[in-house]
Amino acid sequence: MNHGQQPSDDAFADLRRIIAKHWGFTTLRPLQEQAMQAVLDGRDSLVVMPTGGGKSLCYQAPAVQRGGVTVVVSPLIALMKDQVDGLRANGVAAAQIDSSLSDSDRFAAEVDLRQGDTRLLFVSPERLVSSDFYRILQQAGVHTFAIDEAHCISHWGHDFRPEYRQLARLREFFPGASVHAYTATATEQVRRDIIAQLDLRDPVTLVGVFDRPNLTYRVLPRHDLGKQVAEVLDRHVNEGGIIYALRRRDVDDLAASLKAKGVNVVAYHAGMSADLRQEAQEAFTRERCDVVVATVAFGMGIDRSNVRFVLHVAMPKSLEHYQQETGRAGRDGLEAECVLLHSGADYVTLKSILEKSANDAGADASFLPNALKHLEDMDRYARGAVCRHRALVEHFGQTYAAETCGACDLCLGDVEEVPGALVTAQKILSCVARVKESFGIGHVVSVLRGEESENVRRRGHDKLTTFGLLKGESKADVRDWLYQLLGQKVLMQVGAEYPLLHLNEASWEVMRGQRPVRLVRLVRRKKGERPEKSAAAEVSWEGVDAPLFEALRELRRQIAQERGEKPYMVFGDAVLRELARVRPSTPERMRYISGIGDVKLRDFADRFLPLIADRCRERELAMDVTARPVSLAPPRARPVDKLPARGQAAFDLFRKNTGIADVMRRLNYARSTVVEYLAEYIRVERPASIAVWIPEEVVQRVTAAVRQVGGERMKPIFLALGEKVPYDDIRLVLAYLQSRVSEMGT
Repeated sequence: MNHGQQPSDDAFADLRRIIAKHWGFTTLRPLQEQAMQAVLDGRDSLVVMPTGGGKSLCYQAPAVQRGGVTVVVSPLIALMKDQVDGLRANGVAAAQIDSSLSDSDRFAAEVDLRQGDTRLLFVSPERLVSSDFYRILQQAGVHTFAIDEAHCISHWGHDFRPEYRQLARLREFFPGASVHAYTATATEQVRRDIIAQLDLRDPVTLVGVFDRPNLTYRVLPRHDLGKQVAEVLDRHVNEGGIIYALRRRDVDDLAASLKAKGVNVVAYHAGMSADLRQEAQEAFTRERCDVVVATVAFGMGIDRSNVRFVLHVAMPKSLEHYQQETGRAGRDGLEAECVLLHSGADYVTLKSILEKSANDAGADASFLPNALKHLEDMDRYARGAVCRHRALVEHFGQTYAAETCGACDLCLGDVEEVPGALVTAQKILSCVARVKESFGIGHVVSVLRGEESENVRRRGHDKLTTFGLLKGESKADVRDWLYQLLGQKVLMQVGAEYPLLHLNEASWEVMRGQRPVRLVRLVRRKKGERPEKSAAAEVSWEGVDAPLFEALRELRRQIAQERGEKPYMVFGDAVLRELARVRPSTPERMRYISGIGDVKLRDFADRFLPLIADRCRERELAMDVTARPVSLAPPRARPVDKLPARGQAAFDLFRKNTGIADVMRRLNYARSTVVEYLAEYIRVERPASIAVWIPEEVVQRVTAAVRQVGGERMKPIFLALGEKVPYDDIRLVLAYLQSRVSEMGT
């Protein structure tokens, strides 16, 4: 994987100051540094990061530092508007030019562009390559293009858009500009296609970890839709959520049912008028309602960061779609739940829809084999009995190292293994053989459960030796076990309209006891008993005063309404929770919180601080809550022999007192990578001094600041030191202090 040239300390010190000033962030997420450096170096790049991983900052922050004009290609007007509004709220000069603008507004935007008053310009792919518009961009001296949702350019992706193919002409119009492609979901095949279609030149290719540990995945058989939907909504009262249904009539029926039960819900699908769709989208993103029931037509243009659940009431048509749609939950990094309710009928329905589309397309039906492969992968995931986080990560070609994720139905104990799974599987497969592989799932379930229906008796199947072998099991469990066997490829379905169960060689291996199988079923919970929460959900609320958080949410909604903005543009939920945990008393203390930059502090401190003070006084809550000066827990560091080879190579150089810059040069690592390994080295090896990397005077200053403001978060330390000590230095000193505490056994 190509990580590009290494950033200079001075360049990144300036960039970090810009990020802290405008966005209020004090640390960068994985790969952001390398992605930003590619932009600053003028090198092409392909950046694949999961939703919520911080892709937009990778082109936004360098655009502010570098000056000139960066053009951002975005597929939807609503998506452009959200980004422009958010940037302006942070004090960044941004604009969009699209069909929604009046002639006068478009002319004004073009004037600003020519005069150099715009840093980021958002446009659609169609407008970008029109002959008149590209000349305006050439006159403005555009030097950088950021292609958002870049998977749309690939036939192998999950949301191909023909208009994106026109972007290949960028090389013709702007031969000296750098082009940067960004997407959240792209297999290796899609990544290769993006590079080829955009004609990226020796691109820096950065692929983040696809896992979203803040998401809890639950994949459950669909038994009682109304009850199962109600259970999810009950876990997320007053929280934002999206419910995805397969067809328009499903959306209308479910939305009407929820409204009748008093749920504040809106519907959204392509059959509604444009005005009604816009009204529904605005109601959801501005938090006038918390639940939307929609087809997949809803989503790409939605930038509500605090979606706490995504519920699919039918199976999506690919894992790429599933990753993209569930990725709309928890974009703020806080916990969120993703529930998929599925049935075997979903596969049949979707397959029929795809085949009909192929017939209608005629000669253009080349998409069908790839689409059916995507559908089979999704079906296997839904039926499988493998950790959901592991299955998703491995689908995208990465390794999942953890033994258990602690955040899916299988790892949280929502399901349990069926005792004697092999014997149960043998009974099921024997029944398929006894009915001569001529019937579907429903009939085989009836025979196994000993149902004396007319259909079973007429065929004499009540006389079979397999009749009633699973009489004590529920219909839902037996049906689900059949689907699990199909997912494990020890059973087959043949036929499209009326799929019949067939055996294969693996089936006979199971019946001979030569192949193991695993079957699971839902845990029977007592009435009112809720599923176990993930660790992310427990940690994110630690120390947070929930009533104060709700009061801050209401104030945020009021301010957003006054300003004509969406609530998350004021503050995200992560900032509100931190405000409700720390409960600052002054603007200086409020500035310590990550996500609060200079502009937002100026605009909102006088609204939020009085509310916090009043609520703390009413309920006798402590204010200016700080963390322990240094964590007294033993440092959580991997043993050296568990480090990857690159980490061990870095450790070898640190033992020789090699400086950070030399390690970067020798190993061709980014500074962030070297600092990460050095912090781990300090915690593990516990050197008596770190003076070779950090001057003693800096160690003393950081230590004094830690005693003053605590050591849990770096931003308060950075501010206490007058914003003069780089975050990397603070991180290394904190690692040193942790190693000292651990060594003393306190």
